[in-house]
Amino acid sequence: MKQTDMNIFAQLESEVRSYCRSFPTVFTKAKGYKMWDEAGKEYLDFFSGAGALNYGHNEDSMKEKLVNYIMSDGITHSLDMATQPKAEFLETFNEVILKPRNLEYKVMFPGPTGTNTVESALKLARKVTGRTDIISFTNGFHGMTIGSLSVTGNAFKRKGAGIPLQNVVTMPYDSFVNEGLDTLEYLERFLEDGGSGVDIPAAMILETVQGEGGINAASFEWLQRIEAICKRWGILLIVDDVQAGVGRTGTFFSFEKAGIKPDIVCMSKSIGGYGLPLAITLIRPDLDIWAPGEHNGTFRGNNHAFVTATAALEFWKDPEFEHNIQKRSERIYSFLESIVEKYPEVKGEVRGRGYMVGIGSEVEGLSEKIAAEAFNRGLIMETSGPKDEVFKLFPPLIIDDAGLEAGFEIIEASVKTALEAAEPVAN
Repeated sequence: MKQTDMNIFAQLESEVRSYCRSFPTVFTKAKGYKMWDEAGKEYLDFFSGAGALNYGHNEDSMKEKLVNYIMSDGITHSLDMATQPKAEFLETFNEVILKPRNLEYKVMFPGPTGTNTVESALKLARKVTGRTDIISFTNGFHGMTIGSLSVTGNAFKRKGAGIPLQNVVTMPYDSFVNEGLDTLEYLERFLEDGGSGVDIPAAMILETVQGEGGINAASFEWLQRIEAICKRWGILLIVDDVQAGVGRTGTFFSFEKAGIKPDIVCMSKSIGGYGLPLAITLIRPDLDIWAPGEHNGTFRGNNHAFVTATAALEFWKDPEFEHNIQKRSERIYSFLESIVEKYPEVKGEVRGRGYMVGIGSEVEGLSEKIAAEAFNRGLIMETSGPKDEVFKLFPPLIIDDAGLEAGFEIIEASVKTALEAAEPVAN
């Protein structure tokens, strides 16, 4: 097989490309929690498409259903016309996911990506309440289009908008300043005081675990108090579960263990199951006041994704699937704690929840070096946080114990190597 010249990407693709710089090889095959490049080198995937591949690569049951559907000339593109795959997804999602959790939502298909579902949520919140402002939180990430970017904290990404990002007030996330500051007492004081300059917003939007912002996990108490504040002031609560949802934090929705019920939920990434583009916006039924066609998108009817999304929900019919996620989550967290303890030079802290975890290091550049060394050793993981100070573990939910242990070995070896390289050379 002819080897691909990596220079082709530098010559012909935009400078905006990112992940191919972190993982400089040409991938050709993937299965489960493994990937292979042109040279035949095998990699463990602890990246999972940034959370879009929670069920791993090319899962057999999804692949079979998708291939059969394609070979039968099933509808591919349908805008929001009625199709059998869409009906099956809606019914299965309601029966398998919503009803057992005592949740009632209308399902909106806003377009195929995470930023599409966030944009629709913000627009609907403003339409329902008649207010313009949104409260977002420090280090939140919600997408790269203008509305979603306005509620995103990262200064580098915000600057890319090229225009002022308005009608948003940023408040401190849980433990943003320090453990001692009650960020919600601070927030509510702004709402109570007519001289604060902060109007009552249409909505608050948050991630229960911040993915791109540094794997910061809000406490369940903090989330419960946020919900109570929203109810007190008639503010809609939007939970962005694009990355943290679909089992990534241990339960299907990331907010389940907090016992809250958001007014609007944004989902994308792994909701499609197979890595096919799909996004949904879950709306409390009384808030569904859209006029027909008031919000639309050409590719909101991705029937191939409906097929694989429905097949993926089969996993959730078996309680053992979720139980295994939570059991292995404990192993992952314990491993990271052991790294922090064994290697104090990392100056690290374990962050996150479930399969959405990492180590934040105070040593500048260390997390990036660890991730790069892991890639050289055959493991794919990325960094997170405003300064890329966190190396994060996002293995697929279907990974087995052998895969985890192999990954742990590579990560520990990478930590050792990165620390040795950082040590000053003796004269």
